[in-house]
Amino acid sequence: MDGLLAKKLQAKGAILIEGPKWCGKTTTVEQIAASKVMLARADEKEHFKRLLEIDTEAALDGEAPMLIDEWQAVPKLWDAVRYTVDHRRKMGQFILTGSSVPDKEAEKERQHSGTGRFAWLTMRPMSLYESGESNGSVSLGELFTAPGKILEKNELKLQDIAFLICRGGWPMAVGLPEEAALEQAFDYYDAVTKEDVTKVDGVKRTSERVQRLMRAYARHQGTQASIATLREDLKVNDTATLDDATIISYLEALRKIFVIEDMPAWNPNLRSKTAIRTADTRYFVDPSIATAALGLGPADLMNDLNTMGFFFETLCVRDLRVFAETLNGKVYHYRDKSRLECDAVVHLRNGQCGLIEIKLGGQSLITDGVKTLNTLSDRIDTTRMKAPAFKMILTAAGEYAYRRPEDGIYVVPIGCLRP
Repeated sequence: MDGLLAKKLQAKGAILIEGPKWCGKTTTVEQIAASKVMLARADEKEHFKRLLEIDTEAALDGEAPMLIDEWQAVPKLWDAVRYTVDHRRKMGQFILTGSSVPDKEAEKERQHSGTGRFAWLTMRPMSLYESGESNGSVSLGELFTAPGKILEKNELKLQDIAFLICRGGWPMAVGLPEEAALEQAFDYYDAVTKEDVTKVDGVKRTSERVQRLMRAYARHQGTQASIATLREDLKVNDTATLDDATIISYLEALRKIFVIEDMPAWNPNLRSKTAIRTADTRYFVDPSIATAALGLGPADLMNDLNTMGFFFETLCVRDLRVFAETLNGKVYHYRDKSRLECDAVVHLRNGQCGLIEIKLGGQSLITDGVKTLNTLSDRIDTTRMKAPAFKMILTAAGEYAYRRPEDGIYVVPIGCLRP
């Protein structure tokens, strides 16, 4: 994020950094901000709000770059910053941070009015490389140049991964004793269900209903579960259920505060007329939210490796999204009518893509992943789009990161990966 922010400050008058609470947005910006306004503080918010109405120029007269934290607390601020950027005609004037977004119509208007003046960045909880657990010996970016050979040591064991799934990428949890570190995700879950989902739009939502829905969502991570499927899950696993409209409303609130971040479908050019499934794949922004929702700890995951596999996928998706942003790329999911499914496709702005299967480890799972990658790769019409730059099995366990000599597929433990 430091590198992305520095680059954007040179190209735009204002930067908006959005993401979940507690992921480190404010702390990151404070390292470079020359002045700041902290709107999360009630007294500072009221003073700033009055000053903005009376004298916009004075309110925004801080030394650049000026940090305005939780900007959405004063919605009129957006137009004021946009006008000031136009008037000053200088880059790197303002950095706005926010942990919730407006409703869809307001968001559409904001995107339109901010074109040319604002750059948007999404910040997520820390990847394993950022928190220091991954040794960073294998670069995702360098895989796009298809290095002929890699052999790197992995230092993380399966038990370590189970702990890191439950701890999550929350900066305040990193470096704490194990029990205290694990508690951070439960505190975040409590804050979301008891306060944040109501604060986002003022609609009163009962904590118990939000908790029930988040448990159902956790059980369907990494799938394209429909609203009907979530409703049935609630009916089977909880004493009360929710109707479709309520489920949709609650999910929208969770999206607005960046608790869930679904993955769009990848739509490549294929040789055959295979019907591609276009439903988004459901994920929390961090795997620890799911384990907290279900009340699970590292020992529970080690005792149920099938469940651990789903949560490990969410951890990998989080890290791949963080890394892809630095490479000007995005992460997608592939699934077609024949049930061929690829866990992650990293697609760069220049048209290059990499195919990734996510597995806990072990030879049989790696073999399954290889088969999927080769089948999908063979279906891509390379006369109409670039062939995949690389194919990779991303694992939790394994002593080494290496390139298979027989087919060139990389097998890389998550404990080795960096951007």
